[in-house]
Amino acid sequence: MRAGESLPWRVLAGHLRTVAATPGPTYREGMDNRAEVREFLMSRRAKLTPQQAGLPVGGSRRVPGLRRSEVADLAGVSVEYYAKLERGAIAGASASVLDALSRALQLDETERRHLLDLARAADGIPASGRARRPRTTSLAPVRESTRWMMDSLAGAIAFVRDQHQNMVAVNALGRAFYAPMLGSEDAGGRTPNLARFQFLDPASRDFYPDWELFAQMCVGILRVEAGRDPHDPIMQELIGELSTCSDTFRRLWGQHDVRTHGAGTKRFVHPVVGEMELAYEELALTAEPGRVMLVYTAEPGSPSAERLRLLASWAASERVPQGAARAVARRSPEQ
Repeated sequence: MRAGESLPWRVLAGHLRTVAATPGPTYREGMDNRAEVREFLMSRRAKLTPQQAGLPVGGSRRVPGLRRSEVADLAGVSVEYYAKLERGAIAGASASVLDALSRALQLDETERRHLLDLARAADGIPASGRARRPRTTSLAPVRESTRWMMDSLAGAIAFVRDQHQNMVAVNALGRAFYAPMLGSEDAGGRTPNLARFQFLDPASRDFYPDWELFAQMCVGILRVEAGRDPHDPIMQELIGELSTCSDTFRRLWGQHDVRTHGAGTKRFVHPVVGEMELAYEELALTAEPGRVMLVYTAEPGSPSAERLRLLASWAASERVPQGAARAVARRSPEQ
């Protein structure tokens, strides 16, 4: 199996169905850091109103949001220097300037970290000071202890995803839960990818009742990861494919919004047990840079908890193809 090949089959309640796959381009030139900085700063400035910034509203405005001169004044820098930054020339900007800019634009913590990541990339410094992840098209297996921990969460959905939204490991209940997405082992196909499922598979609209919200979250998370390493060829190829094949992705990507997953609640509609509202927690796997574990649980005694229990019984009855488990756990894009 080679990176970039399409996933032609999916499994749902024991039945195979065909999913049309439209190949996207292979992006090899890398993301333009200056363009990313320019578009991010311009989009944040456009979102901030004079009222929000505590400035007088008087006078006509040709564009939404603050003027460059107003941002410069709030950040305590010259208009010329801010204009230079907004043109994308952020290399060499000091931490104090970036912090002042973050305060002036009222960036939240995720947006502030994204700006710092863009500045580090412009300076040629890996995100968080770590060595860049090796360039490889294969997926390393998760650590055995990580798999043991997931398998011990028998009453919860647990899976590991990487920075490219690949689902690289999943526990038994997770296999049953994500049956609409997981491919069968004998059908072939690349590693299941949450972003491709979101934007390229019509089944995601049934599985995610709040589809637009899920789409915004997915794009925001990808934006954060792309900012950390703008030269990641796997990320470039994924963004290129999604931009080519999905109008919604292209629209959301152009908004330059960023977000982290963290914790919260989500609604799902499973084809076997129906609607569930689940709480989620994202746990960083510090021993496996770029990977996180997502755990979904239901409030004890709730209808969702009962449906999750029914789903576990359904999974135990082996109606979920076990090949899907082995496909996620062991298959790399090169196989």
